[in-house]
Amino acid sequence: MPKIPEFTLDTASGVPFYRQIIRRIADAVLAGTLPPGTRLPTIRSLAIQLKINPNTIAKAYAELELRGIVTTQVGSGTFISENTPEPAQAERDTLLQNLLRRTVLEFAALGIQKDEIPAVLAKYEEDL
Repeated sequence: MPKIPEFTLDTASGVPFYRQIIRRIADAVLAGTLPPGTRLPTIRSLAIQLKINPNTIAKAYAELELRGIVTTQVGSGTFISENTPEPAQAERDTLLQNLLRRTVLEFAALGIQKDEIPAVLAKYEEDL
């Protein structure tokens, strides 16, 4: 079963942590890396991983549920919805552009040049 991609929170961006979490999960759903039925980490485990208050994770999960992106099954966990709403094409394009921009910046922070990205992606494609 696919797992949620690991991510960090940007403390300097001024964007509230819960919004960053929502964006990361929504981007991963849109990109197909979190397909329907994928179980998300528990509130407690994600809070520990990100070193933030569990209430922040709970707020993000609640907002994702309101948007129809996730469903919560008491006693079982939080899962990517089977019927995730399709974003409008313009919103999808914007989300993808933002996702790609962040990804390229993260590659650059690791010292990976733009022309090296296809080879890096091919190398790790099976793990995605």
